Amino acid sequence: MEKAVKQILIKKVIDGGGFDRKDSLAIEEPLEIRLEFGADGDRRVQNISVTMRTPGSDAALATGFLFTEGIVKDPADISNVDHCFIACVENKENVIQVNLKPGVVPHLQNTERNFYTTSSCGVCGKGSISAIRTVSTINPHVGDLVIESNLLFQLPVILRRHQAVFADTGGLHASALFSSAGELLLVMEDVGRHNALDKLIGAALAKGWVPLNRHILILSGRASFELVQKAAMSGIQIIAAVGAPSSLAVELADEFNITLAGFLRDNRFNIYTTPQRILLPVYENTH
Repeated sequence: MEKAVKQILIKKVIDGGGFDRKDSLAIEEPLEIRLEFGADGDRRVQNISVTMRTPGSDAALATGFLFTEGIVKDPADISNVDHCFIACVENKENVIQVNLKPGVVPHLQNTERNFYTTSSCGVCGKGSISAIRTVSTINPHVGDLVIESNLLFQLPVILRRHQAVFADTGGLHASALFSSAGELLLVMEDVGRHNALDKLIGAALAKGWVPLNRHILILSGRASFELVQKAAMSGIQIIAAVGAPSSLAVELADEFNITLAGFLRDNRFNIYTTPQRILLPVYENTH
């Protein structure tokens, strides 16, 4: 990933002794997302969000963010996405603009003001689960994806092998999209777990894969509310996280008919919602 890692000189201490060595850090920089829309001859640009992210796949991040927030509901409404090169006094690499086709009206009521998102939080403070239901265009009850439990065990191992920046820094979250047969299709890394998922969904939008109701989402960390929200907006039916889910994440997964598994590691996991999508081995009761 371009510009994702920075080398610095540190003092490493082991057993009371110290020595100089080089270390790799995951880069964290702000990205401002701007939206241009309106009729020909009456275009306007609005600042939508600033997020702290790891540089790379910025176009996917911007389109994924706008889609999962319900601001842009159809990727066909986007004419182009690019970094700010003209009339931009800021660092052009940290400002990206999404241009909508003439006449397309974004759903700006889904963001009451220009808001700031941090790498740890995402878009926090949604009014309620019902508010998310009103902006989603995907029916959560469409699709009949069913997988074997043994398939899930191998997916975090595959993901870790493809986390190039994490291997260098130990400091990035990852989101990965697998087929129902366990084939790795996409993986994105970022200092922000919600950014990694927005990048993933934005890339899937560009490929025409959404809705993702025949895919499996693997999260390298915990399953938080905002991650389940973004997965629901893209139609994902099975989410498996290496870490724990939050209580609100479980409530939201249940509301959107999503199978949510957590603590997926060491050949074990917990299923919190809609367990019928994961087929378990049948063991004879010898007692």
